[in-house]
Amino acid sequence: MPGLTAHLDRLSYHYGGSSLPADKPHAFVYFITIRNASDRTVMLLGRKWVIEHADGTRLVIEGDKIVGETPRLAPGEQFSYNSKHICGADARARGSFHGIDELGRRVHVILPPFDLTIPH
Repeated sequence: MPGLTAHLDRLSYHYGGSSLPADKPHAFVYFITIRNASDRTVMLLGRKWVIEHADGTRLVIEGDKIVGETPRLAPGEQFSYNSKHICGADARARGSFHGIDELGRRVHVILPPFDLTIPH
């Protein structure tokens, strides 16, 4: 939908800790903003992530809601949130969000891919 955008605001890296599995000791916390610069109100209903690991494996995460919410964005409004991905090696994350507009039409917004690069 023209005017609906998603943007990675910030990405933080954290290593280790008792809350992370031994085979995935790398945590990346990402901060995202979804903006509605269109002329219609939209409701975001879910998301899909594809994580492509350096070894060629993929992890696909799909689900209802965005961090437990179904944000309703009037024209000019935005929704910001943060979450995390954990991994054992470098990866690339691709995200998208879907929902409906005030007329019941489906909307879809793609977050540009970003790299999860482990500092060496």
